[in-house]
Amino acid sequence: MQSSNPPSITVNASSDAAVHAEGAWVAAAFAERRQWKALAHELERVRQAGAWDLLGLERLDHVGAQILWNAWGQRWPTNVQAAPAHREIIEQVAKFSEVPEPPQGHSWMAQQADILGGTVMHSLGHFKHLIELIGQLVFDLGRLLRNPMRGPWRDISGHLYRMGATAMPITALVGFLIGVVLAYLMSLQLRQFGAEAFIVNILGISLIRELGPMLGAILVAGRSGSAITAQIGVMRVTEELDALRVMGIPHGFRLVMPRALALAIAMPLIALWTTLAALAGGMLAADMAMGISPAYFMEALPAAVNLPNLWLAMSKSVVFGIFIALIGCHWGLSVKPNTQSLGEGTTASVVSAITMVIIVDALFAIAFKNVGF
Repeated sequence: MQSSNPPSITVNASSDAAVHAEGAWVAAAFAERRQWKALAHELERVRQAGAWDLLGLERLDHVGAQILWNAWGQRWPTNVQAAPAHREIIEQVAKFSEVPEPPQGHSWMAQQADILGGTVMHSLGHFKHLIELIGQLVFDLGRLLRNPMRGPWRDISGHLYRMGATAMPITALVGFLIGVVLAYLMSLQLRQFGAEAFIVNILGISLIRELGPMLGAILVAGRSGSAITAQIGVMRVTEELDALRVMGIPHGFRLVMPRALALAIAMPLIALWTTLAALAGGMLAADMAMGISPAYFMEALPAAVNLPNLWLAMSKSVVFGIFIALIGCHWGLSVKPNTQSLGEGTTASVVSAITMVIIVDALFAIAFKNVGF
């Protein structure tokens, strides 16, 4: 088989500066660097030529046509002689080389408003799905009450152990340290006014009513909320959720309700456990920093903190647990079947759950400001 001639151009000055293209203008012919540099130099020299003769081309592909089109400044010369097949290739290159101008950019304020609107609409979609989960949870609880023998009690007990019992060491440690820190900070201020005895009132109200339940909820949101999202998200990635739907097993009854019910039971107990650990830390620090004995602390605490404060703390802990479970399930069910979405969903679950805990705690503080005082 006869080899093709390399691509080349010649200029015929006697015919209105016509440029003759010869050889094989294909991708393989431009592989040699030295030959390509020489040809590119010649093309740059004849860029303004108005007449081109392409009848001498042996072969032409889209790479060679693109080189010619760029050499012409991406517009047709005045006179082009070419075979019909070669002209068709150049016309295709010319057609797809036409890139429209980008649209006029909006102002910075308009872009920020557009981003804000998209964020709001995206948040409304998540809020809508969360409301749907709450409604489905109510129906699933009704179904469980009608036929308790067919309820997923093994799942509930398993989640109760993993989310409740296994969280006791970390919540006790954090609660104890928070109690120590608060007691030491308060002792520095109360000693200036000779009001050391009031440390029992301050620690009791702050830990039992607010900090104990909220600390426990934040720790559970970061620990169990992320685990819920990761578990359900992996089920999405491995297509187990689709398998459950094919088998007719509802996600709400077998995935959402057991976790929500387990956390609703576990959260008040965790909040009480965290509060007791924080009070123990505060009691120890008060004895060491201010000389207030544990016996006096235990005797003065019931008189300083009314019982409704404890019931209020336990009540909002139930709400914390339900919302942490629902938010974890929501982000788990929203995960797309890829690992990047799983990581993003787990992060969003923790952030959303902690934000929810703070918002609900603020609402309870406002709504029940006259309770327990």
